[in-house]
Amino acid sequence: MAIVITDECINCGACEPECPNTAIYEGADDWRYADGTDLEGDVVLPGGKEANANEAQEPLSDEIYYIVPDKCTECKGFHEEPQCAAVCPVDCCVPDDEHVESDEKLLEKQRFMHHDA
Repeated sequence: MAIVITDECINCGACEPECPNTAIYEGADDWRYADGTDLEGDVVLPGGKEANANEAQEPLSDEIYYIVPDKCTECKGFHEEPQCAAVCPVDCCVPDDEHVESDEKLLEKQRFMHHDA
């Protein structure tokens, strides 16, 4: 399961530097699969989706910080708990019911993005 940032976000930015996958972006900022990962060029994501890791993707929010579900591993393989939720001063980083994944799938995604892991 990915984490989602709710509309209660105050745009403080505390969460962004804590993400080991660089899955958190400021509202209106483009994102890339390559950001903070070992991914480069054309890739096939664990779910089968094809993408160019270096290509800019549309922001998922124009107003508040957002988390890219394809890059979020709930910090599995890095930390005991999601670091964004641990540092959020308003508790707006919560489980995303629309992107439910097992621990095994989250770890597979983490290994895919970070070849040394």
